[in-house]
Parts: sequence; C-alpha cells; structure tokens
Amino acid sequence: MPKDLAGWLAYIEQQHPQTIALGLERVERVRDAMGLAPAVPVITVAGTNGKGSTCAMLEAILSAAGWRVGLYTSPHLLRYNERVRIAQREADDAALVSAFARVEAARMEETGNTRLTYFEFGTLAAMDLFLRSAVDVLVLEVGMGGRLDAVNAFDADCAIVTSIGVDHMDYLGATREAIGYEKAGIFRAGKTAVLADPAPPASVLAHAQAIGARLQRVGQEFGYEAEPDQWSFWGPAGRRSGLPYPALYGRIQLLNASAALAALDVLQQRLPVSPQHVLRGLAEVDLPGRFQVLRERPAVVLDVGHNPHAAAVLADNLSDLAPCARTWAVFGMLRDKDIAGVVSLLAGHVDQWLVCTLPPPRGARAAELAQVLRRAGVDAVREFENPAAAYTAARGEAAESDRIIVFGSFHTVADVIAAREQSKA
Repeated sequence: MPKDLAGWLAYIEQQHPQTIALGLERVERVRDAMGLAPAVPVITVAGTNGKGSTCAMLEAILSAAGWRVGLYTSPHLLRYNERVRIAQREADDAALVSAFARVEAARMEETGNTRLTYFEFGTLAAMDLFLRSAVDVLVLEVGMGGRLDAVNAFDADCAIVTSIGVDHMDYLGATREAIGYEKAGIFRAGKTAVLADPAPPASVLAHAQAIGARLQRVGQEFGYEAEPDQWSFWGPAGRRSGLPYPALYGRIQLLNASAALAALDVLQQRLPVSPQHVLRGLAEVDLPGRFQVLRERPAVVLDVGHNPHAAAVLADNLSDLAPCARTWAVFGMLRDKDIAGVVSLLAGHVDQWLVCTLPPPRGARAAELAQVLRRAGVDAVREFENPAAAYTAARGEAAESDRIIVFGSFHTVADVIAAREQSKA
C-alpha cells in the first residue's frame, strides 16, 4: 500500500476505469461497511456556480459561533488537503493517509473489491475523518450534479441549491430542466431545501413538492436588499439589517450569503448563531480564486469561473471595478466546457488575450482557444504552453495602470498561484 499522500492520490486515481462515474451504489456499499453515519447536522450545497462561496460563508459564520465545522469541498487549487477542513484547518497528510487506508480496507475486505472513483474515495475518507474528529456540523459541497454525486450518500438536514446553469451536459443533461432535476436530488423529505436560483427550473420545484421537502425560495421565503454600504436579509427567523458586505467580492455574493443565512435560520435550534457571529463570519470569510483581487500594480484578478454563467458574473464584477488602462487575460479552459460561450461574454472586457494550454486529456490547447477567439472577431491573441508562461508574459508587459485577469479553470488559476509562490520562494 502507498506510504504517503502523493502515493495514495496516485493509487486512488487508478481504482476505477472512469474518471467520472456517477451513481451511489458503490459509495453506499463502502459507507455501510465503514459504519459512516453522521449524527450531527449536515448541510449539503449544490449548484452550477456559487456553492464554494456559500460553503465558505457557512464555515466562517458557524466557526465564529464556536461550532467545530467539518468542511468538504472540491476541486482543490494547490493541495489535496484543501478539500478537507476541520475547525478551519486543512487535514494534514498523515490524517488523510490513515483515512484512505481505512477506506481501502473496507472496500477490499468488507465489500469484495468495490471499485471507487477518485471522488468517491475522497468523499468517504473525508467523512471518516470528520466523524473521528468530533465535529459539530458538516458542510458538504457536491462535486457534480447532486442526485448521483457521492456526497449525496449522506442525508442532508438542510440542502442548498445556489444556481442552475448549463454545464457538465454529458453527465447531467442538455437543459436547465434536466440539470435542475439532478441538483434537486440532494433534497430530503421533510427537510429544508434552500433554493437560491431566482428563476429555478420547474423540475426543481416539482421534485421538492413530490418528496415533501420544505422549500425556501429566494424572493419568496427569504431574500435580501442591497444598500450602498450595507445590506439587509429577511428569512425564516426574521430580518437582519446593517449587515456588512461579505469579504468575498461581487454583487452575486449577496445571493450566496442569503442562501447561507436562510439555512442557518432553519437550523437555529440545533446550531444557534448570534447576529455578532454573522457579522464576524461575513467579514472574515476567505476563498482563494473566486474573483480574488490582488491589490498590486498592475492589479491581478484570479477567478476560477469556467462556464457562461460564471463568465457573466465575472464580466459584471469587472465592470464594477475602477477603470484601468488595459486588461490582459490569462485564459485557459477545459475543452469539454462552453469555450465560445465564455468568450462571447468577456470579449468586450479584454484588450489582450494570452491563451494557454491546459494538461490533457481534458485541457484545451492554446491553439484551440485562439481559434475560438478569432472566430469571435478577436485578433489580439497570443499563445503560450501553460498558464504560468502566459502570466509571466503579462506581468512583464502590462503597465502599472493595467489589470491582469486569470480565469477559465481551476487549473489555470492554480498554475498561476503556484508560479507566484515559487517566484517568492
């Protein structure tokens, strides 16, 4: 068996013939063999965009209230450890290695060599660690979809769906109705379902009604009002006024914050949170790579957005920033994403495109991105072998009054963050 975390990650990546294989039968079999049954409140968060920000705000507010939070997210930027946080600290290598070994023993000895995917293996290991660490509450981010995602092997006391857009169509369906049904699969009968999409597909509402979930819809059972320097929230437990804007940038974060507060309202009896804890959590929340603005000269914006919905939010956020002389884009995407849709939304916000190749088999080559841009009428395009090379070129040529945006994929942002850290070493 592997001895270190790197060895385990390489090992679990080879255990299933498919990188993505949705379904709960495998993970439930090993879950039961390991006796993984959370007795603490579970908040499960799904959505095309915004679920990471919502999870981060839930963790920050609950932690400010003194609750010991187990947070599971994906993907990671630089270290696998980022995916598993206990009491606001990443799980260390030794703890993850021990958890992987316990999952391996259960799948081999108790279930007859059940073949788990990388994500399924990681989800079970995270839950094993959380339960051994005596957490008070679990915040679980869905990997893809919801209904057949490994996270859904654990029942949610409160389920949140942040937004529903067209992404992962090969797995979830080609329409918002089909994708909405998959995301609504995290709802549970008799439990609260927080829906933060202002215009949800009918399939989501129908599923919630069919199973008897207690639906909380933005604009109906909860909502928010923005003011110049503060905002107000109203929801199941009443109204909160004078709230500070979340530390995460962008108007869309009020929608995500509202989803988090609606969930906390309905769980108030089990997880009491005071107004002071809400204020502190909103002020202290941190999530690298989500419209992360680095106050440098030139300014740098890091954004992991990788679909048209996220691109529209990025465009809005860029419009809200102070004007700059020129905008340089370090741009890399996966080829199974809607590259043309993303380009169409951001073409008018960028002066110089530095496109870069991401790793195979899913990564698009720089030449492919350049071709999409030129078809969209963009001529200021240059190609690079990786995001770090493109970023180095942008830093070398951009003026202090310019702006550099790095976006298109977690891989793109992670490569640039790693390059920045290496340059400081």
